[in-house]
Amino acid sequence: MGSLLFFLGGWGFALQAVAIVHFIRRRPDTYWIFVILFLGWIGAVVYIVAEVIPDAGLLRGSFQMFPRRRRIRELERAILDNPSAGNYEELGLLYLDDGDFARARGCYDRSISQRTDSVDPFYRRGVAEVELGDFAAAVPDLERAVTADPDYDFHRAKGLLAHAYAQTGQAEKAESLFRQATKISTSSETYYNYAVFLQSQGRVEEARAWAQKILDQRRTMPGYQRRRERVWFRKAYGLLARLRL
Repeated sequence: MGSLLFFLGGWGFALQAVAIVHFIRRRPDTYWIFVILFLGWIGAVVYIVAEVIPDAGLLRGSFQMFPRRRRIRELERAILDNPSAGNYEELGLLYLDDGDFARARGCYDRSISQRTDSVDPFYRRGVAEVELGDFAAAVPDLERAVTADPDYDFHRAKGLLAHAYAQTGQAEKAESLFRQATKISTSSETYYNYAVFLQSQGRVEEARAWAQKILDQRRTMPGYQRRRERVWFRKAYGLLARLRL
């Protein structure tokens, strides 16, 4: 019995350590830390079953990173012999997925210099410009996409254009477009950017309400989506904390 308790105790600490590390990295609901700490290895097991194992599905994206980077290297070589617009567009999209926004923008610059009959390169370049903080450059690219199709990329183009307007001092345009976007989209990104815009306009109560909407959506989200949206939940919590100051 003593050796069994020793065995469980050793593994118990290991399970708690795994659970705590995962909690710190993924930041699920706060009550889980109390479950892990106060229920010992039993609480850690419950947490692992409820949060860690379902999160394993998200690891697919990490594994996909390797073939993506292999494809990036292939295209980088192919472009030396065939610098076509299509190759640059595919490479730009891969760079976007990889978080290399400066290189993505460069690829779309090259693609657009060869042809302008497609909206998508302009839109994707606009996304890269937003991520790089170059909102003045993003505005005409995103305007081109929204003009061609107001619902482009499941309404994300409209939400990003509203954000770019807000960041370039075009408050009236931002307000109008945010209102349109939030009527048809439930994107946490759009809600958060609208809340930040409202905060910048001194409309604190409205900003708080939109930040809270992001958190309220968790109740009806499937588990896999809640895990994907955690970055926006954290941003919403942070914004609400700032608005209380």
